[in-house]
Amino acid sequence: MATFVLVPGGWKGSWAYEAVIPLLERAGHTVHALTLTGLRPDDDDATLATANLGTHAGDVLRLLDRAHITGATLVGHSYGGMVIAAAADRADGRISRLVHLDAFVPRDGESWWSSANEYFREVIAAGAASTGYAVRPPDGGDPRRRPHPLASFLQTIRLTGAHAQVPRREFVYCSGWEDRTPFAGLRTRLRADPEWQVHDLPTGHDAMHEAPEAVAALLLAE
Repeated sequence: MATFVLVPGGWKGSWAYEAVIPLLERAGHTVHALTLTGLRPDDDDATLATANLGTHAGDVLRLLDRAHITGATLVGHSYGGMVIAAAADRADGRISRLVHLDAFVPRDGESWWSSANEYFREVIAAGAASTGYAVRPPDGGDPRRRPHPLASFLQTIRLTGAHAQVPRREFVYCSGWEDRTPFAGLRTRLRADPEWQVHDLPTGHDAMHEAPEAVAALLLAE
């Protein structure tokens, strides 16, 4: 049986996967869904202000240590793709599979900010204007969303190349929001890379809620 570690995207917590988790558990797998530092209900402003991408990769690594996990499948949605790449690079071979679910797949020296499109850079800049360190959630959407640490969107990722040794690496492209997606070019790049599997889902960005059965089926595929 597999062990899944699920990492949410910006502004979200473990609840982002609430419709997918029971489908994986029903199939007999172990599932850990994370809420990253700065986004937990009891995190104070100082925690929010100081959390960055390195902090969030550390959240994943601490879970691996605490639960004695090896052979993990890391799933990252959206911003969470940055997190799982950074964590896998530091995980000393404990990751067997990476799934970037409509998520960034960074190369060394990139950041969320450098990889995003102008639409999302404007969203971040506007959302951080009031504090300078926390990005308020975009209008609409789930009321459980919380302000997200700005530093995590800006920090450059440093990769040694160890993450590229993960045996199975997959990218899921959600095609139902092509007017705003920052991932079209990434899909083209990874389709040309024989070391990656690329899947398409005809959903909007929030595939876990729009089509949890389809997301679970991809995760459960051999």
